[in-house]
Amino acid sequence: MNNANYRLEPPERLVRTLSSRPADGVARRWLATLPETVQEYLTRWELTPERVQTPGGRTSVVILVRRADGTPAALKLCPPDGTAALEHAALERWDGRCAVRVLRADAGALLLERLHGDISLRSLAEAKAQLEAAAVLQRLWVPPVGAAGAAGAAGAADGHPFPEVTAHAAGLVETLRERRDAPAAADARALVDEALELASGLVGSAGAGGDAVLLHGEYHQGTVLAGDRAPWLAVAPRPLVGERAYDLAWLVRDRADTLLASPGAAAAARRRVAKLADSLEVDAERLRGWAVFRAVSEGVG
Repeated sequence: MNNANYRLEPPERLVRTLSSRPADGVARRWLATLPETVQEYLTRWELTPERVQTPGGRTSVVILVRRADGTPAALKLCPPDGTAALEHAALERWDGRCAVRVLRADAGALLLERLHGDISLRSLAEAKAQLEAAAVLQRLWVPPVGAAGAAGAAGAADGHPFPEVTAHAAGLVETLRERRDAPAAADARALVDEALELASGLVGSAGAGGDAVLLHGEYHQGTVLAGDRAPWLAVAPRPLVGERAYDLAWLVRDRADTLLASPGAAAAARRRVAKLADSLEVDAERLRGWAVFRAVSEGVG
């Protein structure tokens, strides 16, 4: 264990991301006190640290630990913005079905079963990875509320705590409109306008893609890790409730660098949309629309 990990310092990627948000004082204060917070949970939950997971995420930190009985686990800490609570609610709703299990939870902290963090679906050949990714995602698409009641959402008006895709997308649209005229977006203005037009139609016709289900929200091959009790398990959801095509859109642009470097990239992308839409029974045009909108929104944002 090197000195940085022994002191439980956050990964550089997390530091760079949160430090670049001067307006987000809460996240920066959380980052400043993170080593002390980690130590508090290690003591309270009787955990022995092994190392900080690197390079890690951009909005959370994961420490590989062992419980008092020697069982390996992963301690995940998130800024106090509510994301940990939503992640906890989604993982509890899935209850280990194609997703990582929660062993213990607190405000801003999740103790998760240990997966093989260095082995994601991206370790597989592209065709096999897409097949596995689609199979896992299909099993995650469940009603947001189980037969026994709300998914950890006591008091929620609709029985669950998860944001709706339509409201979430409306926020992304507003941000995209604000950034459309920025100098940095000049070369992408035509794409931005297309994405805004597509989003308007998609949000306006919400429900056309089928019944609303619980969505992972940030699903791609990198968020599906190898496990011991199951071959592949999803991690790090940003859960939403809405149509399946929104969730599937991120898989369309997965390994985009490889896709764009291949001969006939545009045709290959169209084939990928058609194949994913067909395999999971979603409307191909809605999938294409969400894929374009999400890609542009992420790129300009």
